[in-house]
Amino acid sequence: MVAPSAASTALTLSPRPLGGQRSGLVLALASALAFASSGPFVKPLLEEGWTLGAALLVRMGIAGLILSPALVRAMRAQRGFLRRHWRIIVLFGLMPVLGTQIFFFSAMQRMPVAVALLIEYLAPVLLVAWVWLRTRRRPSRLVLWGTAVAVVGLVLVVDVSGSSFDLFGTVLALCAAVCVCVYFVISERVDDDLPALALSAGGLLVGALVMAVLCASGLMPFAAPDVSIVLAGMEVAWYVPMLWVAAVGTTVGYALGVMAVPRIGSRLASFVVLSEVLFALGFAWLFLSEVPAPIQFAGGALILVGVVLVRLDAGAPAAEAPSTGAGAAVTSPVAPAP
Repeated sequence: MVAPSAASTALTLSPRPLGGQRSGLVLALASALAFASSGPFVKPLLEEGWTLGAALLVRMGIAGLILSPALVRAMRAQRGFLRRHWRIIVLFGLMPVLGTQIFFFSAMQRMPVAVALLIEYLAPVLLVAWVWLRTRRRPSRLVLWGTAVAVVGLVLVVDVSGSSFDLFGTVLALCAAVCVCVYFVISERVDDDLPALALSAGGLLVGALVMAVLCASGLMPFAAPDVSIVLAGMEVAWYVPMLWVAAVGTTVGYALGVMAVPRIGSRLASFVVLSEVLFALGFAWLFLSEVPAPIQFAGGALILVGVVLVRLDAGAPAAEAPSTGAGAAVTSPVAPAP
């Protein structure tokens, strides 16, 4: 990890333009909505015999091909584009794209889905803690209260009552959370030199390539039977949900998400992404007839309150010369460069 320079620190601490924040919030919510649609569409395929390796390979491969023109355009516009950015593109493909999914689904096999989801979505808390340790500046009260309220809401939404503890499963879920953190940190570095769509395309293609190697070597089982599934009471062929997951749940999710983070910052974006859990409940209700419990609606309200508190802090004007003392409060995170 490379420590940010004084100039980059000052830039990160300065308030972002209001218009950029608003568009960033819209993009982040749209990204969360797209990501949330993946689970309810993939779940019936897995139940009908598709393996995780097959679903991830098709998902990442198609999405990478859809976004590949953006990568080709960046390579043509900038000589030496891959030479300068191949490390961050490979890291994005291995951790945020591939690592998050493999670690999460591996954890899910050892513990209840709700517990694995809860641990993975501790990523905003990990980001706040990392910035606190890295800069030795205490987060503002709004951030601390927003973090606490959002975590309580997340616990209510995923409903972890009666769950047992599994050490290795917990480690795997924490690895997924770290990969989510890397997603936000890398996305914040997107600019004209490293376009968001080019980064997304490169990462998805890297993830698909590695998954293809894993499946071909037998390390990841591969099975993609020709089956039909039921969505919203209608029977559809397997390619309908897979095309949706690839074109919308993955392509749109990654593209808009990476575009949103530079506009609103990695910390606020990591809290907004908690809305993905709420959207997933809605999709499961609509397409799989899985009705949420009343306590989950209450948890959703708390998540929204937590996001609003963090958003209020992000909109507060930063001091022109912030103190560098160990106990000074910080209103925006300084994202360390990976």
